[in-house]
Amino acid sequence: MALTAGIVGLPNVGKSTLFNAITKAGAESANYPFCTIDPNVGIVEVPDNRLQKLTELVEPKKTVPTAFEFTDIAGIVKGASKGEGLGNKFLAHIREVDAITQVVRCFADDNITHVSGKVDPIEDIEVINLELILADLEAVEKRLSRVEKLAKQKDKDAMAEAPILTRLKEAFEAEKPGRSIDFTEEEFKIVKGFHLLTVKPMLYVANVSEDEVANADDNEYVQKVREYAKAEGAEVIVICAKIEEEIAELDDEEKAMFLEELGIEESGLDQLIRAAYNLLGLATYFTAGVQEVRAWTFRKGMKAPQCAGVIHSDFERGFIRAETVAYEDLMAYGSMTAAKEAGKVRQEGKEYIVQDGDVMLFRFNV
Repeated sequence: MALTAGIVGLPNVGKSTLFNAITKAGAESANYPFCTIDPNVGIVEVPDNRLQKLTELVEPKKTVPTAFEFTDIAGIVKGASKGEGLGNKFLAHIREVDAITQVVRCFADDNITHVSGKVDPIEDIEVINLELILADLEAVEKRLSRVEKLAKQKDKDAMAEAPILTRLKEAFEAEKPGRSIDFTEEEFKIVKGFHLLTVKPMLYVANVSEDEVANADDNEYVQKVREYAKAEGAEVIVICAKIEEEIAELDDEEKAMFLEELGIEESGLDQLIRAAYNLLGLATYFTAGVQEVRAWTFRKGMKAPQCAGVIHSDFERGFIRAETVAYEDLMAYGSMTAAKEAGKVRQEGKEYIVQDGDVMLFRFNV
């Protein structure tokens, strides 16, 4: 699948601490800017209670969760689009990810330096978003100057690109991100080819203190971030990166007890991972047999043969049909046999669009 969510933010907002918690990979974390110079990439398991329930039902020899990538990208500073700090290198790394999770500092701590000297999450967000916009504006202006010349020569591709680039340029000059523009499906196919930063979907991560994590909605910084995100249709996940790093080393039972003591129903990381997974347009189907119960990642909208190809290219090449039952139906009837007798197991062909939670058995012939 090879889709990745990039973790960005100003220096010292908790990016690397969060990344450590997500991946347990031990990315360097220190109280000074640019401690993360090269991007760290880690694989993270996607928490899914359905996988555990299927395991209890089938009792397989092993259970395999699905996973995707998080990339920790070094801190951006004001002027990054002009090369300030390590700007050009960082912006290039952001271009390589498919979605952006922006960590925002929503806590006060005199012992942790803030790059601008004060805690102001909205200013922080606007600094980063503006740098991404300015970088995109520069890229679009360069491309537009070439495309307009070709369009005058009646080049078909250039004639299609020129009005789209003009709309993007106008949005960037108004300090609006590319994702704020309502493109048609055909237009967006063209836009994706530009590899712009501000077209990527954005998720905001409000990093709060240990004392405030249980009552995060009372935090005025979090309230401001929620208002800002709502205006652009983005989601906000509240976490305490420091706590998440601590509990990442605990087993499930210890973790549950720790969260209960804090008055938290679910780990912020679990919420973040699922939100990022959804932001990437990903979903999960399952295969379930006595040898293995496994979760598989697919892009929403993929058809049955493509999803079969996630397991092995031969499955897609020789696809015949997919025996499919919805997770809810399988759990309601208690076994595949009972679900079949109730008419809940379907024989789906090549045009079937796989749904999140489908439990599938692929029939193929190579």
